[in-house]
Amino acid sequence: LAPSAEAVAELPGGPLLVASELPAAGAPNKVLPFVQRAEEAAREAAAQRAPQEMVRVPAELLEDLVNLAGETSIFRGRVEQQVSDIGFTLAEMESTIERVRDQLRRLDTETQAQILSRYQAEAERAGYEDFDPLEMDRHSQLQQLSRALFESASDLLDLKETLAARSRDAETLLLQQARVNTELQEGLMRTRMVPFERLLPRLRRVVRQVAGELGKQVELSVGNAEGEMDRSVLERIIAPLEHMLRNAVDHGVESAEVRRAAGKPEQGSIHLELLREGGDILLTLSDDGGGIRLEAVRQKAIERGLMKPDAPLSDHEALQFILEAGFSTADRVTQISGRGVGMDVVHSEVKQLGGSMSIESTPGVGTRFLIRLPFTVSVNRALMVLAGEDLYAVPLNTIEGIVRVAPHELEALYARRAGGQAEQAGLEYAGKRYALRYLGELLDNGQQPKLAGQHMPLPVILMRSSEQAVAVQVDGLAGSREIVVKSLGPQFAVVPGISGATILGDGRVVVILDLLATLRERLASLQPSAPSQLQAPAEAEKERPLLVLVVDDSVTVRKVTGRLLERHGMDCMTAKDGVDALAQLQERRPDLMLLDIEMPRMDGFEVATRVRHDERLKDLPIIMITSRTGEKHRERALGLGVDEYLGKPYQEALLLEAIHRLVKEPEAR
Repeated sequence: LAPSAEAVAELPGGPLLVASELPAAGAPNKVLPFVQRAEEAAREAAAQRAPQEMVRVPAELLEDLVNLAGETSIFRGRVEQQVSDIGFTLAEMESTIERVRDQLRRLDTETQAQILSRYQAEAERAGYEDFDPLEMDRHSQLQQLSRALFESASDLLDLKETLAARSRDAETLLLQQARVNTELQEGLMRTRMVPFERLLPRLRRVVRQVAGELGKQVELSVGNAEGEMDRSVLERIIAPLEHMLRNAVDHGVESAEVRRAAGKPEQGSIHLELLREGGDILLTLSDDGGGIRLEAVRQKAIERGLMKPDAPLSDHEALQFILEAGFSTADRVTQISGRGVGMDVVHSEVKQLGGSMSIESTPGVGTRFLIRLPFTVSVNRALMVLAGEDLYAVPLNTIEGIVRVAPHELEALYARRAGGQAEQAGLEYAGKRYALRYLGELLDNGQQPKLAGQHMPLPVILMRSSEQAVAVQVDGLAGSREIVVKSLGPQFAVVPGISGATILGDGRVVVILDLLATLRERLASLQPSAPSQLQAPAEAEKERPLLVLVVDDSVTVRKVTGRLLERHGMDCMTAKDGVDALAQLQERRPDLMLLDIEMPRMDGFEVATRVRHDERLKDLPIIMITSRTGEKHRERALGLGVDEYLGKPYQEALLLEAIHRLVKEPEAR
C-alpha cells in the first residue's frame, strides 16, 4: 500500500522526497544541498541523543558490585596459589620420576648381570657355549618385571608433561582472567568516582555565610576542582572540610582593619587544592591569615596538663596539640567556633579513612593543612612483611623506601639506643636520619630482633610521618601484592595501628598495619626528651580538669550536657546506655557520673548497683538525672547509693553546684 501524503509529512526528520519528485540524473546539483542539510541535521540529532543515554543505578548496588569484584579477586588469588602449588608439586614429581628411572636402570643392569652369569653357567652345562644367553629367548620373570617398570616410569613422565602443559594453560587463563578482573574493578571504581567540583557550591556557601556573620571579606579559590574522588571518601570528608573552612574564616583570616594595618589586602584568601600523588589524594587548605596563635596553644596545653611550662617543644610539636580531643583556643562560645568540636574530629575522620594530616603555620603569614587520603578505600597495594613467624601487610603509599642493612650495623645502633645515645642511634640514608625501631617493638608482641648468627643484610622499611622519620626493621619481606581491604568490624575499630585485614591466596587472614598511626600513638615514648616534657603523674592528676561521664540514651541530652560541662572547663565522656557505660568505666575512671534511669539494654538502677559493688568504682560520685521524679524512684536511687537526684529538665546552676560539691567532698575527707 502507498503511504498517504499526510503520513509521509508526519515522519520524523522532515518531509521526504517522493520518487516522482527526484530530479533527473543530469541535474544533481539541485538536490545535493538539501541532502547535505538533512545528513547534518541527522548527525546533530544523533550527537544530542548520545549523551542522554544514561542509566541510574543505586549506590548500594554499586557498592555490592565492588565488593563482589573484590571477592572475585580473592578467589582468583586462591586459585593462583593452588596452581602455583601444583607447579611446585609437578617439579617434585619430575625429580621423583627421574630418581625412579635411575633406580630402575641400576636394577635392570643388576638383573642383566645375574641373568648372564646364570645363563652362562647353564650353557656350559648344556653345551650352548657358542650362543649368547639372550639369543636363546629364555627371559626370566624378574627381567620382564624390570623392563615393565622402566616403561611405566616413562609413561609417568609423559603424564607429568601433560599435567605441566595443563598447568601452564591454567596459568595463562588465570593471567587473562586477572586482566579482565582488573578492568572490571577499575570500571566499577570509575563508576564510584565523582568530580570534586560537586562540593564547591556547598563549600562556597559555608565560606560566604561565615564571612557574612563575622563581617569579613573572604574569597575561596579552588585548584583542580575537576579532579575525581571516590564517592565514599568524598562523602566522609565533607564535614571535616566544612569545619576547617569555618576555622579558617573565623580564626585564620583577620578583620579588615587588622589586615589593612598589616599591609595585606582587606579581602582574605582561602585556597583549596586537590592533587593526585600515586595512590593518594592530597588536599591542601591554606589561608593568608594571621596563623595559629602558638602561645595560646601552649597555654591551653599547660592548662590541660598536656605539657609542662618549661617543656622544650618546637613550634611544629606544639601545633600537634590542636589534634587533641576537645582542644580549643576560642575565647568565646559562638555558633561558629568553641562548640566543643575541634580538629580532633577532623583528624579522627582522616585516620579512619586511612589517611594522614599535618599542620604548618607561620605567624602573620597564614596556615596550611595537608590532608592525604587514599584514592580508594577498597583495593590497595601492600608490602607483605614478616615479624618472627607472623605475616603483616603494610600499604605501599605509607612507605618511603626499603633498604637492607648489615646485622652488625643494626646491632650497634640498637646498643647505642639502649645506652642512651639517641642522637647516634638513628639510621642515616640519603642524607636523612631515621629513628630505628623493630616491628615487634611497635606491635608490643614481645619479639626481639633476631641478629645473632645472621650474615645477610636485613630489610628496613623507611617511613616518614608529619612528626618524624622512622626506619622499621622487619625480619623478612614476602613481596608486594594487590590486596582487597576488609573491615575488621566494630570489635577491632578501637585498636590503634590496624586499618583492616585482607585474605591471602592460601586462605590466611593478614592484618593491615597503619604504622604511621602507631608512630603517632608512640610519639611520646619514641622521643628521648619525652619524659622531661611530661609532668609527673601526681601533678598532672592534680591540675587536669574534671572528667565527667554522661550516660543517657538521648543524643540531645548527651550533646547539651557535654557542651555545658565543656564550657565550664570540664572534660566529658558519653555513653549511650548502661552497657556502654560499664565498658567505658573498665577502661577509664571518671571523677563523676551523670546517670539516666530509663535506657535500653541496662537501666540506671542496675548501673548504679554494679558501680557500688565494684571495689575500684564504689566511691565514684553519681548524680541521677531523670524524668522520673516520683518519690518511689528517688528512694530507690538513694537506697542504691546515688549521691544526688535531679529531675529533667535540670537547672544548670543546681547541676554545676552539685558537681563541685560532690567532687570536693572526697578531697575534704
